[in-house]
Amino acid sequence: MRNFVIKAFFYLLGLTIMSLGIAMTIEADLGAGAWDAINVGLVEIIGLTVGTWVIIIGAILIVVNALIAKEKPDILAVITILVLGRFIDFWLLHAFEGLDLTTLWSRIGLSLGGIVILGIGVSLYLQPQFSLNPIDNLMISLRKRFGFSITISKTMTEGFALVVALLVGGPVGIGTILILVFIGPMIQFFEGKANQLMNKLLSE
Repeated sequence: MRNFVIKAFFYLLGLTIMSLGIAMTIEADLGAGAWDAINVGLVEIIGLTVGTWVIIIGAILIVVNALIAKEKPDILAVITILVLGRFIDFWLLHAFEGLDLTTLWSRIGLSLGGIVILGIGVSLYLQPQFSLNPIDNLMISLRKRFGFSITISKTMTEGFALVVALLVGGPVGIGTILILVFIGPMIQFFEGKANQLMNKLLSE
């Protein structure tokens, strides 16, 4: 039971930190990640909130992933989209309200800080090996069904999201490129440290 509590803590903490990183990159207004740009674009076209669209698109992807992999839907993944969606809205609508980003350097700093925070969050939430974010699971589903490498699967999913983001007028810009370039190294850098920390706590 103790081990489960520790793993659940890492999982939920990671998702919460992820939501902060995502919100920071959106708030910086230099270009969000491709999937996040879709959510922002849909807010502008249809309404609702960014977090609500995270939940809606996540729910759709849970079904799509099941169809691609020919498996039962990962119902537990609902936890990931609910936590991400609700906390993204908390940061954007409440915590960041009135944030002064009048200079370019402040926006660049917020965007880069968001990428680092996002890397920390992803590295933490992956440690317990619980249900994946449906966006991450889409990459895995393509690999399972068609035998693509992780690199090809990731490129396909991000490329698809980028096209959709452009179609819905989402915020695609230099920040989007920074996320594509640096998020992988950030996750790799923090993943080992997160793994060591969790294993240490589990062994005590």
